[in-house]
Amino acid sequence: MTIASNAPDPAPEPASDPRAEYSRRLAALKTAQANYEKQHRRLGISKLVLGGVTLLVIGLALAAKVISVFSVAAPLAAIIVLAVIHERVIKTRERCCRAVAYYERALGRIENRWMGTGETGERFENASHPYSRDLDLFGAGSLFELLCTARTQAGQETLANWLLAPAPPDVVDGRHAAIAELRNRLDLREDLAVVAEDARSLEPSGSLAAWGEGAPLLASGPLRVLAPGFAALWLASLVVWMIWGLVYPALIVSAMNVCFNLVYRPRAESVARAVQSAAHDLGLLAGVLGRLEAEHFAAPQLVELRRSLDSEGLPPSRWIARLNRLVEYLDSRTNMFVASIDLFVFWTLQCACAVEIWRRRTGPAVRRWLAAVGEFEALLSLGCYAYEHPADVFPEFTAVSPCFEAEGLAHPLLLEHEAVRNDVCFADVLRVLIISGPNMAGKSTFVRAVGISAVLAQCGAPVRARRLSLSPLAVGASICVLDSLQGGISRFYAEIRRLKQIVDLTQGSVAVLFLLDEFLQGTNSHDRRRGAEAMVRSLVERGAIGLVTTHDLALAEIASELGPRAANAHFEDRFESGKLVFDYRLQPGIVKTSNALDLMRSIGLEV
Repeated sequence: MTIASNAPDPAPEPASDPRAEYSRRLAALKTAQANYEKQHRRLGISKLVLGGVTLLVIGLALAAKVISVFSVAAPLAAIIVLAVIHERVIKTRERCCRAVAYYERALGRIENRWMGTGETGERFENASHPYSRDLDLFGAGSLFELLCTARTQAGQETLANWLLAPAPPDVVDGRHAAIAELRNRLDLREDLAVVAEDARSLEPSGSLAAWGEGAPLLASGPLRVLAPGFAALWLASLVVWMIWGLVYPALIVSAMNVCFNLVYRPRAESVARAVQSAAHDLGLLAGVLGRLEAEHFAAPQLVELRRSLDSEGLPPSRWIARLNRLVEYLDSRTNMFVASIDLFVFWTLQCACAVEIWRRRTGPAVRRWLAAVGEFEALLSLGCYAYEHPADVFPEFTAVSPCFEAEGLAHPLLLEHEAVRNDVCFADVLRVLIISGPNMAGKSTFVRAVGISAVLAQCGAPVRARRLSLSPLAVGASICVLDSLQGGISRFYAEIRRLKQIVDLTQGSVAVLFLLDEFLQGTNSHDRRRGAEAMVRSLVERGAIGLVTTHDLALAEIASELGPRAANAHFEDRFESGKLVFDYRLQPGIVKTSNALDLMRSIGLEV
């Protein structure tokens, strides 16, 4: 058994300082942003001046009754050239602004100013998950918000799934190699961060994949010829009417086109609704795909992912961009002018046919592309975390099960220079550590640190430790169990249901790591003592390892009942100059102090 306490240790000198590199890039970008702002204002003023000059020239020419084509065309051409240059400057400025925002958020993560500013992932929260809520995986200030830099829904979903479901060691090893390669690719991460406008929806990426694999809603073969043919015939009839004054051909063709449109319009609208509900953020997806297609990798997992993007004909980014244009064309059918001629030129129908052709030819590959993009972005998120936390280490997996052996372990959501590191080791005989201690001494934080380290390790990410060796573990936690007024469930009943869930995990093929924080508080001390001992004994006999925290010193006696399979440890405090002081160091044995009365007196309660 190893139970040791350690003061914060100096982190090893990294190869590069993330804060310094981010600050350098941010300063350069802000300088460029200021220059683009100046160019934007100058070009705007220049266009106004040139426009005024053009009007003056035209006015003078009309007054003199001498109009030269050159006198009109030259300033108009200059205005067009300025407009093109101005548009490029505006786009470059916007890209620069997004890059500035990206590095400001990156510095915020390093300086602990990131809470509530990123993607919280609350939609992935699942109250019935065995550890998601207990370990603060999702929500404001959560692990997901700290880790996630993914732009696409596919990337965010992939990262969330990795946190919720541990991967086997061989998969984790592959992710380690990929993350190590991506760690220093700052240019790639910056490019992906500014590649397109912010995502506009929270639609699951699977909806696009399901649409791509769906059955066709419109037989587009004959319509590809008939619809544009009838539209061209209607336009020709209008020309005949305007030139020769023959109105009847125009009326006949118009009536024929309206009838044809009424027959196929419902199916065309079905196609439009289906693709519009599934195809969100296509511009963003096309941009991400295009950037990844241009990248070269060495890690086997990255090479395989890059290969999965290859397709016959156009690259995936071009196919997605083409679909995005078709969706934009369908969106324009609400335009007043387009709507007024839609009955006669079949705008909606022709766009729907093009969409169905796209789906028949390319749709089945969409799921593969989304999966590759999701995995790329999840790996990039973990690579970014690894770059910003150079002192964190990749864990090692062992065939000895169960095992969790950590040196210098700390919680990743704490500031690195403030976190107090502790050692803990479950190996050989030891199976459970019963941790006692006063309020606010660090028991719950330490338990969460152990659990979140196991989650990060089996996700593929580095962990906040000097060393971590573990076997594959199924994590089950009872730390933040809530009651439910709507469901009529008390906190105690919700807690025992969670305990049953943890016990059920032991029936799997992987050893269980259980984390029980002040459990069974909703009953009397006698039942609590008996229930806690029975629960812990049952988990230990089923091959599980874990931590139990308690204020009730009677529960610390469980260790003596389990013999060498259990040990007591504690956190302490001391009262100095009217204030409680905590060192957050894990010590062997049962706590000897209590601070409840001191805390009550410190806020003015007379006890």
